[in-house]
Amino acid sequence: MIEAFAAAFSSTLSAIAVIFLVVLVSVFMARRDLITQSQISGLSAATVHLFLPCLIFAKVVEHFDPSSQPLWWALPLAGIVIALVGTGLGALVFARQLPDKQDMLPLAGMQNAGYLVLPVGLALYPDRFDTFAVYVFLFILGFNPILWSLGKILVTGNSGQKPKLSDLLTPPLIANLVGIGAALSGAGHILPTPVLEAIELVGTAAVPVATVVLGAVLGGISVRFRSHLGDAARAMAIKFFVLPLIVVLVLHVVRLHAANPLLAEFFVIEAASAPAVGLVLQVRTYGGNEERVGTVMFLSYVACTLALPAWVAVWRLIVQ
Repeated sequence: MIEAFAAAFSSTLSAIAVIFLVVLVSVFMARRDLITQSQISGLSAATVHLFLPCLIFAKVVEHFDPSSQPLWWALPLAGIVIALVGTGLGALVFARQLPDKQDMLPLAGMQNAGYLVLPVGLALYPDRFDTFAVYVFLFILGFNPILWSLGKILVTGNSGQKPKLSDLLTPPLIANLVGIGAALSGAGHILPTPVLEAIELVGTAAVPVATVVLGAVLGGISVRFRSHLGDAARAMAIKFFVLPLIVVLVLHVVRLHAANPLLAEFFVIEAASAPAVGLVLQVRTYGGNEERVGTVMFLSYVACTLALPAWVAVWRLIVQ
């Protein structure tokens, strides 16, 4: 059993290490101002407005088949449920310190559902990445509105800035909706092949550029470890132990792995993923305790390098 766990852990860790090496280099470059804040903003904008929407649209149109996935709607629903359960667990743990530490709740329950999970999927399942990517996009269809509404209110300390429609209707969400509509209606088949290939070509930049942006954002945040270590420990206990444990138990009970092993492992990865970087961007834009959020975020990504491979290894050990 120990040998099987070690084998699964090491294989997953080696795949994820490539991603975090890129993240680490980006952190260093941001800290040294080799990547400026304006350049980070430009890369982020290009990812959100161009690369990611193209990747989403191309993958959904080409690989989302509603007839073979009649329960596809369960993925957006799962995105909502996992976010709310994790945030609710955070509310229980920090109950005595609310509303002062309400910014810890989304850090405990709202994961990096796309920017981190996509490169992890590409590293672990290169031959099945198209299907894995569709799972990601369907999942964030439900998850992102929660992140940019409830998550924003909690992490900014209810700064008085209400979520705008433009915050919810992001280009990736619009591309997701259009792609699903095209797949459901069959309109995707009438697109000329060169057009779809051109869109897919642009979309291939999304994963590497998003990985660089992830590291650069982490490198640009303020941290103070001693002051916020207790908060980080409690938030990470939920994010990397309680929430993944609940998801693993539910998956095992419903035996999803017997019907769809890739989808089951996708849920494990989502549950064990680090907090959403969008939370830091929200604090920077709308206000909040950037130092506390940034410190917990930074420590969470360090912990994720071991927690995520560990949960994938545990899951593979359970279902083997």
